[in-house]
Amino acid sequence: MPDFAKMRDQMENGAGFIAALDQSGGSTPKALALYGVDANDYDGEEAMFAEIQRMRARIILAPEFTSEKVIGAILFEKTLRENIEGQAVPSYLWDVRGVVPFLKIDKGLQDEADDVQLLKPIPGLADTLVAAKAMGVYGTKERSVVNAANAKGISAIVENQFDVAHEVLSAGMVPIIEPEVNINSDTKAEAEDILADTLMSHVETLGDGQDIMLKLTLPEKPGLYDALADHSRVLRVVALSGGYSTTDASARLARNHKMIASFSRALTEGLQRDMSDEGFEAALGANINTIYQASVT
Repeated sequence: MPDFAKMRDQMENGAGFIAALDQSGGSTPKALALYGVDANDYDGEEAMFAEIQRMRARIILAPEFTSEKVIGAILFEKTLRENIEGQAVPSYLWDVRGVVPFLKIDKGLQDEADDVQLLKPIPGLADTLVAAKAMGVYGTKERSVVNAANAKGISAIVENQFDVAHEVLSAGMVPIIEPEVNINSDTKAEAEDILADTLMSHVETLGDGQDIMLKLTLPEKPGLYDALADHSRVLRVVALSGGYSTTDASARLARNHKMIASFSRALTEGLQRDMSDEGFEAALGANINTIYQASVT
């Protein structure tokens, strides 16, 4: 079995960032388009997922993608059944790259109510968690969205997230709770203030052994989430790029000294399928270095 104690130490104390490689059915076409793969280049969902897996494998195999700078990686559920160099992706990440694997478990968003979008129900979650842990997956990630500063909605979204988190904790895994605040919200700063207070009120209810992580939009007020990062039940607060460019996201991150990155679009910015291996690795390496520097500043 993987050394989960060592994984915990890396997530709590490691210098670096978490790569988000968890594009799902809804986000994969856009991710592939940015990678230079048009919808006409593949036929059907299986072919689409095969393309995104080739992209993910190319990233994971790149020389810069190691625990020296990338301490964790979030995977799409389908990726668990894929292999890299004949080894299951989660075990390849940990055994070969030294990168802690996480699993995206959310199944999309409910329709907006009270200016938020809650998690859709997650059928079969208990079985998924058992199977994932047996494959060496350390934790999970579940995303919902706050669109405006609505205290009722934000209370509901945090309650929804913690309900799922407790199921993950019961399975012996660490949840990454992700109530994303829409970067285009007219009330982003106000929403973040409410969210910080609401999250803290729930974190304070956690007991020994109920450690969590938080994945949050880079706040308008630097240091807003420092108190959460310092809490004994919070292993790490990580930042999502949320649509910001790599440069902008990294600059914002550098102003939040107790957050590290967990970027997806910013990580893959500028990568193209038709690049030579040398060009691809240079571009990815530059992105990794930029995000790493912002995470350790």
